[in-house]
Amino acid sequence: MNDFAREWDADLREFAEELLRYDTTERNEAPAQRFVRERLDDLGFETYEWTADAEELASHDSFPDDPDEIPVADRPSVGGLLELGDPDAGRTLVLNGHVDVVPAASESWSSDPFEPTWREIDGDERLTARGAADMKCGLAACVFAAKQLDATAPNSLDGRVVVESVVGEESGGVGAAAAALSNPYPFERDAAIIAEPTDLRPVTAAEGSLMKRLRLEGRSAHAATRWRGEDVLPRFEEIRRAFRDLETERGETVTHPLYDEFPVPWPVVVGRVEAGDWASSVPADLTAEVRIGVAPGETVAEVEETFDQRLAEVVAADDWLAAHPPEFERFSVQFEPSEIDADEPVVGAVQRAMEANDLGGSRTEPQGATYGADARWYVEAGIPTVMFGPGTIEQAHFPDETIRWAEVLTAGEVLADAAKAFLK
Repeated sequence: MNDFAREWDADLREFAEELLRYDTTERNEAPAQRFVRERLDDLGFETYEWTADAEELASHDSFPDDPDEIPVADRPSVGGLLELGDPDAGRTLVLNGHVDVVPAASESWSSDPFEPTWREIDGDERLTARGAADMKCGLAACVFAAKQLDATAPNSLDGRVVVESVVGEESGGVGAAAAALSNPYPFERDAAIIAEPTDLRPVTAAEGSLMKRLRLEGRSAHAATRWRGEDVLPRFEEIRRAFRDLETERGETVTHPLYDEFPVPWPVVVGRVEAGDWASSVPADLTAEVRIGVAPGETVAEVEETFDQRLAEVVAADDWLAAHPPEFERFSVQFEPSEIDADEPVVGAVQRAMEANDLGGSRTEPQGATYGADARWYVEAGIPTVMFGPGTIEQAHFPDETIRWAEVLTAGEVLADAAKAFLK
């Protein structure tokens, strides 16, 4: 058992269990954030709170243009500050986690998703709840990593550590976007670590995503005389095949050294389709929502142009589509990709902390992630940001979402040591 586990295991368990009991799906984060702020106050942090400005977010290309489409009311984000030595003489490091979670279909779970359940498998203690991996346990580890640093090196280091609990990451990064666009603190931030579930490996590049809505128009007819109609489904399948072919082409031509291991580095997923209105009628309309991967080094706009062009080629080859051109428009929030140089001091600090905790060797090599994350907001604001945390993305958004508790304790120790290394 490491020093962090001996000192903070009980408190960390209590904090994580309580936080996991809150249903923090979109727009329901406020009660949990009150709990987080109260606990940070009790632990000796100086606390800050901010709520995003919908008009400010709407002015950013990643968000919808209409502020009314960006829910911000009663969705506070919270920051807790610990100052060490002469804070103005040192650096400031942010340890960040998001408190929001995706919905949980309780019928797919073996236990209540919002009641933390402990299990032991071959001597390995595991915690199951919605948000256990993504990413309330990572957030809890950040809190007590900061306290570990404060307890062991309050006067030997200069600088600041800020622990952030932000809202709305799953729906585009509302809390982190606000913190990046308008600094909520009276000091600058030099770097950040986000405790996403990275299998205790440093992630320096995160994929972006383009969200588009496709609308097709056909012509209805009675099923008994279907030849009189214009069925949208075959035309949708043609577009879908064209996009899948483009996904394959991009996987071969858009390369990045951190993404060689992924069989599909820039995935295209049609996540939602709605067509027709009656079983006995030829479907005359279809709406599909598409998520398109954007590689680090690309922009959402560049990838959008590529897919718009491929759609235009399909339309030009079909007389009906040419006469009834489909709509293909952005919706929701766009995720720009992010990447930082592996030589950034915050990356080196995480790597040295990993080595000090028996996570050295190839594990310290920077990784790429095929998901988007709040890192992009801080990187865009000029704040080098690396992701490192307990758990695996394979458990995120899944039924019976589970994390190994030993990983949470290891993450806490590494985060504390990384903060110490960065502030030295």
